[in-house]
Order: sequence, then C-alpha cells, then structure tokens
Amino acid sequence: MNSARFNPIHATRIQPLIEGEGLRFVFQPIASLKGGEIHGYEALVRGPEGSALATPDALLHAARQAGMTAIFEQRCCELAIEAFARQRLGGKLFLNVSAPTLQRIAVGAGGHVLQLAREVGVAPGRLVFELTEHERVEDIAALEAAVATLRAEGPQLAIDDFGDGRSSLRLWSQLNPEVVKIDRYFVHAVHRDSRKLEVLRTVMGLAKAFGTPLVVEGIETAEELAVVRDLGCRFAQGFFLARPQAEPPRVLDEAVMTVLRSSKLAVLPSAPQHADPLLTVDALCIAAPTVTAAQTCQSVLRLFAAHPALHAVAVVEGETPIGLIHRRVFIDQLARPFHADLFGRRSCTLFMNAEPLRVDRSSTIDSLVSILMGENQGYLSEGFIITDGGRYAGLATGDGLVRAVTERRIEAARLANPLTCLPGNLPITAHIRRLLDARVDFAAAYFDLNNFKPYNDRYGYWRGDEMIKLAASAISAQCDKTCDFLGHVGGDDFVVLFQSEDWEARCRAVISSFADKAPSLYDDVERAQGGLDAEDRRGFKAFFPITSLSVGVVVIPRDCQRDPEAIASAAAAAKKVAKSRPDYFHVLPAEVCCAEAA
Repeated sequence: MNSARFNPIHATRIQPLIEGEGLRFVFQPIASLKGGEIHGYEALVRGPEGSALATPDALLHAARQAGMTAIFEQRCCELAIEAFARQRLGGKLFLNVSAPTLQRIAVGAGGHVLQLAREVGVAPGRLVFELTEHERVEDIAALEAAVATLRAEGPQLAIDDFGDGRSSLRLWSQLNPEVVKIDRYFVHAVHRDSRKLEVLRTVMGLAKAFGTPLVVEGIETAEELAVVRDLGCRFAQGFFLARPQAEPPRVLDEAVMTVLRSSKLAVLPSAPQHADPLLTVDALCIAAPTVTAAQTCQSVLRLFAAHPALHAVAVVEGETPIGLIHRRVFIDQLARPFHADLFGRRSCTLFMNAEPLRVDRSSTIDSLVSILMGENQGYLSEGFIITDGGRYAGLATGDGLVRAVTERRIEAARLANPLTCLPGNLPITAHIRRLLDARVDFAAAYFDLNNFKPYNDRYGYWRGDEMIKLAASAISAQCDKTCDFLGHVGGDDFVVLFQSEDWEARCRAVISSFADKAPSLYDDVERAQGGLDAEDRRGFKAFFPITSLSVGVVVIPRDCQRDPEAIASAAAAAKKVAKSRPDYFHVLPAEVCCAEAA
C-alpha cells in the first residue's frame, strides 16, 4: 500500500489541479495486428502547458510528495473517462493506476468511478485498469480481492511494462490479468537485436501458456512492427502506429496498414556467434584420483597401472593442488635402467611439475584459446588442473580443450561467418523454412566468385579475405534489409533470399558493382592486363580474368512443397550454369525445383 502521508505544503501544488480544470488528457491507440482495427486507447495525463507540472512524471512526483497519489490517480481516471466519452471513442479505455489506487476504486472510496462511467455512457466492461508497479506490492491478497471486486462489475486488468524489473511473473500468475503489456525496451530495434527477439519469443510463450493477450509497447518503426507482426503478437502500441493526441485517430494510418497487409516476412536478426558464450571449463573436467607428497613413486606407478586412461595425476596438499605428474614423462623416467630401484621408494614429487596450469572451473572455454596460440604447448600434452575456488576439482586434457574450441568454432561458423559476420548455414536454412511455412513468393539467389582461387593463390589469404568482404559489401548494398535475407554459406559463396519483386535488377546491379570495384584489389600490372597468369586445376599455365561474381537464381512460388535443402541445391545448380554464361547470370525455372515434392 502507499505509505506516503498527506503533506499540506506539497498538497498546495497538486490540490488545485485535482479540483480545477488544469489536467489534460491525450489518448494513444492500441491496435490489433491481425486486422488493423483499433482495439482501444490508453489515457495519458498532462498538466498545464508550460508549467513545471506539464509532464506525467512531474505530476506523479508532486502527488507522491503530497501523499495524495491514490486520490490523484483516481481523479485522473474520472477525468479520462469523461474525456473518452465526450469524443465517443470506440473500443477499450486503458487507465493507469497503482495498486493502492486500484484498491481504493474497488471499495468505492472517494466516489464510485464505475458509476461515473455508466453515467457518461461508458460501460464498465470497456475499462481496463493498467497496473503500473512503481512500488512493490506488499499485500497481494488484498490486491487480488480488489481485482475480483472490479471484475465482478465488468472492468479488466492489465499489467504494464512487464520485463522492466518491477512487474513480476508472480503478479502475472496470481492476478491472471486479461492483458499484459511488454516493456518497450525489448521492442526497440528488435529487428537488429537477436537477444531482444528471444526475450519477446519467451514472453509470448508465457502469454500463450497463461492464455493472456500481449500488447507490445514502443513500436517506433515499420521494421519493429513487421517483426512483432510475424512473431504473432496480438496487439501493439507506439509512435509508429500513432502518437498520443487529444483527438486521436479512429483508424490507423495507411503507412501502418501497408506493413500489416504486407505478405513479405521480416528478416529476423541472427543469433550471436556462439550459441553458449558462457560455456565454462567445467565442461572439460575429468574426475580423477589424487596423490599426496608423502606417497612414493611406486604407489603412483600402481595408480597409473590401475587406471590405464589416466593421463596425469594431481599432487595435493589437503584440498590444494601443488603439482601435476604426467603419465608418459613419469613412466619414461622409471623405465630407465635402475631408476625404479633408485627412486621407487622416494616421494612422487621428484617427477612432479610444480608449476602446472591451474584453471578455475568457472573460466570460459573462450578464455583458454590463448593456450592454443601460445609458445608453451606443453599444456596441450600434459593437460591442466581444474580448481574450484583454489581447491582441487579435477583434470582436463589438451585434446579435450582443442576439441571443445574446434566444436565451438564450427558451430559459430554455422551460425555466423567470422569473416563477414553474416548469418551462416543454420540461419539460412531456418529462414528458407520460415518463407515456405508462410507460403510467400521468394527468389533464392546463389552468389559465387569466379577466378577466386588463382587470385587467392597469387596474393595470399589476407587479400583473398578482402575480396570476399568486397563481395559481401556489394551484395548487401543491393538488398532491402527489411525483407531480403543475406547469408554467407562459407568461402566465397553467398545466398540471398529475395522477397523484393525487382530481385533480377538487384542481382545484375551486384554483378556490375562488383566488376567496377574488384580491379582495385589487383596490382597495377595485372589490373592493366585484365587478370593474372597462374596454374589451372590441371597444373597448366593459364590466364585468369579479374575476379567477378556469378549469380544463379531459382524462383520459389508460394505453393512450393520442397524442403530448404532442395531449394539450396537448386540455387547452387543455377549458379553452376551462371558461371558458364557471358553475363554470369542464370535463372532456373521454378518447376525444375518445385515439380517433385518427394
């Protein structure tokens, strides 16, 4: 409950507004994304123009200082209902209230808000009380009772700004609101931020599980609207749809309707380069026995004999590792003439590495990449000790580290190409599947560099990488980023999934643009002669013209029944034909790819 007490000094600022005519109201539409109808309006209060209390934050701060928050918010509800009724606005009316205000309205303190609504012609069933959690709800049971009382008369409940750290999942679960509004932070630039996209998907999953309609707040661009539309969000609100106005629109602007009617799928941001960037060394940890400094070399030899797969053994003092005995080095030493007799009864520390690599189990795999790149490669053969806050936890092998890093690099390459940072094979396949599932027309274009190998052999990998990045830049420049998906298959191969109707003109523009820029990556002599001399694949000397781009395209109709792999293969086949054509361009007829569904 609101613990602020009435303060007569601060009350002099807010009381005249409550009693007089100084408060103004603007209304922002909440739209249905399925049909584009206006579902309702959120009422937003404003103070006297040009005054220190002109903004909602200033008004609420003054009311809080005066200890009059609930009284002020209730008065805002009454005035908003009257303004809504005067304009004969349709749909629901969303009213912002804190928990104490909601309880006050439920018991009818200070006047009956619902009765006022009936008197001005607004049915209580059209009211949605939007719970704004600026303070922690201390008595959820009392709030539940207030919500039940209001529901019995028709109004609904919405939870505002879900995800901003104040509105909790517990409130959602216990109050069972009719509407949840997700905080605008998770919508801003969602078309470029894969993490925000995943948060949106997660909240939508919760909404589906709870059976709660979701309102996505803060839509400011056509790109953001297209993403939430494609995700299946039910309602949206934001400046792109309509700004808060004293006389709000009854229908959405044509620019908004164009996005909602469009059959083109939004291009979703790709996942980060590593699916699990926080994978730790703990994943490499091998439970292994230990020895102490008091144990003899003979006892360690027996231990290795009993554990054939044990590559090393840690020497501990209490729970602290003080060294590492490598199996091969140890056995080699004792296998020398007379060494078993000379050293068998002596301390095992005689053959111990007193400075082994120690890594805490919470360290990330990525943080150990420097071991693979460093001069001391002994760690790879000997392995290393894994600790837990300085205490022995287990061992890890160099092979295990190499394997983990390699697997992560392979997975990263499948998700995003490290050279161009473009989506890799998995996102490409996923986007083809989205296009097929949505039953939209698209064109799959496969781009490949001509004469790249001799260029790469002549100039080296660094210049070769520059050529690949130039190709990526030329292709990207001709893509409509709102609907055309660009991916890097690997090497010098790229795929674009065009929804742009003028895909052919864009492809030809890529070929032309690249042809203009590629010569700049050659030395003067070879640029002047239009190419370079090098060995062909059979080992014979040949002349190779300046690197160019070939494009093979397959047009996919919305009723195509093939899978993503078949479509990618068809585009690759079209590319092979394009490489033999004088204009480096070829379109494979759709029926060739889509005729056979099996």
